Amino acid sequence: MAIVNGMRAHAPADRRTLLEELVVVLSLSLLASAAYAILSIATAPVRGVTVTSANQSPQLARQLLGVIFGLAPVYLVLHLVRRSGERLAGIGLALDRPRRDLAQGIALFAIVGAAGTGVYLVAVELGVNRFVVPAPPVGHWWTVPILILTSVQAALLEEVIVVAYLVTRLRQVSWTPALAILASGGLRATYHLYQGWGGFAGNLAMGLLFAWLFTRTRRAWPFVVAHLLLDVAAGAGYLLFPEFARGLG
Repeated sequence: MAIVNGMRAHAPADRRTLLEELVVVLSLSLLASAAYAILSIATAPVRGVTVTSANQSPQLARQLLGVIFGLAPVYLVLHLVRRSGERLAGIGLALDRPRRDLAQGIALFAIVGAAGTGVYLVAVELGVNRFVVPAPPVGHWWTVPILILTSVQAALLEEVIVVAYLVTRLRQVSWTPALAILASGGLRATYHLYQGWGGFAGNLAMGLLFAWLFTRTRRAWPFVVAHLLLDVAAGAGYLLFPEFARGLG
């Protein structure tokens, strides 16, 4: 038995089993995205190119299915953690202090949002980043609800897997905190390479910050909140100021 946040929890599986689990989860989720992003940056131009960060299907059913099945890797992680006898608190997902997690998430959003917006605008202007359309198709009654749902899905997928799960498992297989932080930040940056080098740099910085904070606090919900707010703000900005957005592209 191990002690996690003052509570008894079952010890995780052996090192080989955990490494196999890592490969399966990441292959079904963000490691695959990283591979496709590397292919994109290596085979297609960056300057003057527009890419989307959301499903652009005009069909509501496809939008909803994308959200539902996009959360499957998160469900897999929760299933594996519970099956091994561990508590969700062990990967930072305890629900025991929602107000504090919300406040910390809002603070992170303000800090990362201000810095990230500056990096993105400069990178697009310099031609080292593609213009990203961060919203679902416009002109539908469901545009804003789907924006919120896809933001929730992306926040849960990335923060649960790339921060809470990945850092925890890497520490359990004897990686040092520094290596676990670098792996988390590096993976986040890599699967954003489809945006260009500005997206890579900005997400590397954010990923390293989030992973480092996680090793200190063992709380994942503030990162989910911050990511959700970042994605909603980016999509809302695109919807509210389309002329400015098109000028950047």
